[in-house]
Amino acid sequence: MHVLIIGAAGMIGRKLTASIASSGKLGARSLSKLTLTDTIEPEIPSGFTGEVTNLALDISDPATAAQLVAGRPDVIVHLAAIVSGEAEQDFDKGYRINLDGTRYLFDAIRHLSLTGAYCPRVVFASSVAVFGAPLPDEIEDTFLTAPLTSYGTQKAIGELLLQDYTRRGFFDGLAIRLPTICIRPGLPNAAASGFFSSILREPLAGKPAILPVPDTVRHWHASPRAAVGFLTHAATVDTGPVGHRRALNMPGVSATVAEQIEALRRIAGDKAVALIRSEPAPEIMRIVSTWARGFAADRAIALGFRAESSFDEIIRIHIEDEMGGQL
Repeated sequence: MHVLIIGAAGMIGRKLTASIASSGKLGARSLSKLTLTDTIEPEIPSGFTGEVTNLALDISDPATAAQLVAGRPDVIVHLAAIVSGEAEQDFDKGYRINLDGTRYLFDAIRHLSLTGAYCPRVVFASSVAVFGAPLPDEIEDTFLTAPLTSYGTQKAIGELLLQDYTRRGFFDGLAIRLPTICIRPGLPNAAASGFFSSILREPLAGKPAILPVPDTVRHWHASPRAAVGFLTHAATVDTGPVGHRRALNMPGVSATVAEQIEALRRIAGDKAVALIRSEPAPEIMRIVSTWARGFAADRAIALGFRAESSFDEIIRIHIEDEMGGQL
């Protein structure tokens, strides 16, 4: 099997690459080749005995997509995007990368499929940002997509394109609507959701953190480990039962910020919680107030997608995966 990962230098891309490279398999099939690309050259994973190609390319360049699919990868995982806050601040860049880059990719696959027998599995990383207020406390699988951010709009359009290209037989696509991934390792990024991670990550490391929203804000979360599981499962699951609606709400944990902080207190104590300082940021609150609070992800769960069951579990996974199991 040949797997192409677009956005392989990002946090989830790195973890996905490491996971499948270490096992040498995707599902029951052995990997023979990995093609990794991002705007910076992705790292070559250690321990993988197959062929690896790593490329620094810009998905918003129309020539890039044709170059990437020329090798007819069996599975294409499309993670490349700029995040919510940046897409809101830079309208042109958001549409160029999140929308134009996606369509260039889909069209490159379409053109190749028309020249011969080629129909890869395409996994598109979408987002719960495709939903917009007013929202119920728990969103069911039939709820409409009506985003209130540019990022959410770009992802919703990508989902529609994927569904239509799949219907036409150009590829076999799945769009997985990722929860906010928490706790993200490393440095803060430009995502409006970044504080959900930083209010836990920094105190766990003994550093101060800023909370820009009220602690009553409720949101939908899953760990980086769960995100890798979503992507690998989407790459191999039987899509027959999915039908024509190819976008799936992923399972996760619904929690208020206050509940996140209490989970931190249970695991790391009052000293860690005391490092969180409230500094309201109206622009972040405006964006976050349009986001979903919880999901009944019945279709995904029936297909075998799994996530954590509590925020305590999410924090412990971060400690295991990023802190060597030690506070």
